Amino acid sequence: MATRTFQTPHPVELEVKIPAGDIEIETVDGEDSTVSVEGSDKLVEQTTVELVGNRLVVELRKSAFGITISIGDFSFGGQSLRVRARVPHASRAEISTAAADMELRGRFSALEAKSASGDLSVEGEIEGNAEVKTVSGDVRLRTVGGELRVQSVSGDVSAAYVGRDVTVKSVSGDMRIDSIRAGRVTAQSVSGDIEVGVAPGTNLDVDAGSVSGDLTSEVALGSDAGNVGDGPMLVVRGKTVSGDFKVFRAA
Repeated sequence: MATRTFQTPHPVELEVKIPAGDIEIETVDGEDSTVSVEGSDKLVEQTTVELVGNRLVVELRKSAFGITISIGDFSFGGQSLRVRARVPHASRAEISTAAADMELRGRFSALEAKSASGDLSVEGEIEGNAEVKTVSGDVRLRTVGGELRVQSVSGDVSAAYVGRDVTVKSVSGDMRIDSIRAGRVTAQSVSGDIEVGVAPGTNLDVDAGSVSGDLTSEVALGSDAGNVGDGPMLVVRGKTVSGDFKVFRAA
């Protein structure tokens, strides 16, 4: 195992690029950032951990296994790493991996994640925007203050709260937003179900269609409480082929 500590009095832009394994990121109080890398001696030696300005980069050098960090284009021979990072609150996280599971805790300014099969879990708050691209990994988010954009093939996507627009494209994965108050939700799926929770006091404009799935809404179109024009507007646009589309009242 190798551990590096850097003095970072301000939030950093953390970039983690590894092919497989586990990635754990936590935001903490203080003015230091610490990164630990575990794996075989060869992999640890070939993993770069460096601070350039406010960019904290953790990357398995491409020359090690001919790795290209993009979905569906990896060559890593079954090797894996475990990366654990502790960075200041309000840092930004950018992650690229083939099969590493990603677990984030704390408060982040923004998130960008790309994976083939790794699951992503964020227990905490993303103050700004979140963008996730995955093939088969599941995505579970708690709070996204800005926009949420997700592309998935078969992974399920869920978010407890989104503050602004949501754009989701999926083939067979399910998508659920527990609560959204304003903005625009655009969701497309072939066979996955789509569920959108509407916050109290929100005016609703829905245009959704499904070839063979069921369409249901617990919220009256125009307003969930009959106060048309008093609250913010939520525009929902959705298309599914065989999946169900449901709009429900958020708790």
